[in-house]
Amino acid sequence: MKMIVGLGNIGRKYHETRHNIGFMVVDALAEQYGVSFKQDGPHNAFVADLYLGTEKVLLVKPTTYMNDSGRAVGPLVAYYDLDLADLLIIQDDMDMDLGKLRLRAKGSAGGHNGIKSIAQHLNTQTFNRLKFGIAHPKHEQQAVVNFVLGKFSADEQPVIMQGIDQSIEIIKALAQGDDMPTLMNKFN
Repeated sequence: MKMIVGLGNIGRKYHETRHNIGFMVVDALAEQYGVSFKQDGPHNAFVADLYLGTEKVLLVKPTTYMNDSGRAVGPLVAYYDLDLADLLIIQDDMDMDLGKLRLRAKGSAGGHNGIKSIAQHLNTQTFNRLKFGIAHPKHEQQAVVNFVLGKFSADEQPVIMQGIDQSIEIIKALAQGDDMPTLMNKFN
């Protein structure tokens, strides 16, 4: 089994904001396969499962809010006795160009509180991530918080949709057995 965790914040006011790109990716994959998310209260998450080929894939959207994502991810990994090689976290990254993707198998949180929380709950920084570029505020006076909690403009939508489509291709390749070094060579 593979577990794909899209990071984001729950609630209408956060729907399709830059910080919620992880939710947008797993939502798009769920829609593509006609599966629905269901609340998993004990694990603080919405979950959906599907099969990509013969591989069961669990899609996860933590309901803990971004900064406390590890409170959902840690218990889910333990519950399913998941090997960390079978976990992929999809996160936003404002230090990357809009729509650019980068796979990483380990590393620091780089200031991302959701990743920091997951590392604390997994007790390691060695877990797979798909970083999705959301760009950086154009103006220094534009507060980072307002930027990441803002929505993508109409001009940005085609770039975002292309990034989401490519993210889904990465998830499919992972489910079909590609390991992280192979995926990194193919997609980075």
